[in-house]
Amino acid sequence: MATSVVIESLPFVFLGILISIAVQLWVPTRVIDALIPRSGMPRRAVLSLLGVVLPVCECGNVPLARGLMVRGFSVADSMTFLLAAPILNPVTLVTTYQAFGWENGILVARLVGGFVLANLVGWLVSLHPEPERLLTPSWIAACRVASTNSERPSLRRAALLFRDEMSAMLPALFFGAAIAGFIQVVISRDTLTAIGGHPVAGILALMALAVMIAICSNVDAFFALSLASTFSPGALVAFLVLGPMIDVKMLLMLGTTFRARTLAGVTLLVALGAFALGLGVNALV
Repeated sequence: MATSVVIESLPFVFLGILISIAVQLWVPTRVIDALIPRSGMPRRAVLSLLGVVLPVCECGNVPLARGLMVRGFSVADSMTFLLAAPILNPVTLVTTYQAFGWENGILVARLVGGFVLANLVGWLVSLHPEPERLLTPSWIAACRVASTNSERPSLRRAALLFRDEMSAMLPALFFGAAIAGFIQVVISRDTLTAIGGHPVAGILALMALAVMIAICSNVDAFFALSLASTFSPGALVAFLVLGPMIDVKMLLMLGTTFRARTLAGVTLLVALGAFALGLGVNALV
């Protein structure tokens, strides 16, 4: 189980790191300023839509979000991108459509709910009076060193950045995958599906499953489809929204950048939002 999580995630981590390095070294500031609004909700809304043109799952978005912070993007900007991009990327859209189509509203609820929830969390993060306190001291120091580096972009510098990001991401990825694999073995899927018919408990069960099994957002819709006969549409939507934003693998990787207290707060907000979305979908269908 743990091996499959690593094999599934590793290519996207590589891709995310490569895109992050390209953004840090070779995308001019004037291009970023021309494409993205200067501040506030419009800026975060545009950043959350970057997933449409950057088809990287949640694992690859962690190094990419770190690269955005190095370029001067705020904690709120990066958090919004992190939460929204894996749901709004085109591969996720296509696979969710293939699994569920348009008719039952699951695809629309996933896309709209994910976009709104990510921007809501980003807005709440933006209200923090001292955003640096949300980050780990080691990451704050790394950002300061990067911002004062006057060395011209080069393949040598790109290789050094790649090495640094890999040394930060891979231990967290492997440890998170091991935890996810252990949980999958210990906790029986039958235990969760036994309560699938309950309108509230079913939502909570699939939310717990989403956090524990750490499935890539590009393929999680097919897993959710296998549960559609047991769980309510609201439970499926909660699973499809929460999983790409928060799971055990992601939490370990995010721990390289954000303090534990920050991650606890974001996890609570995302979980409450996904639960409310699931209840809303069940009330409407």
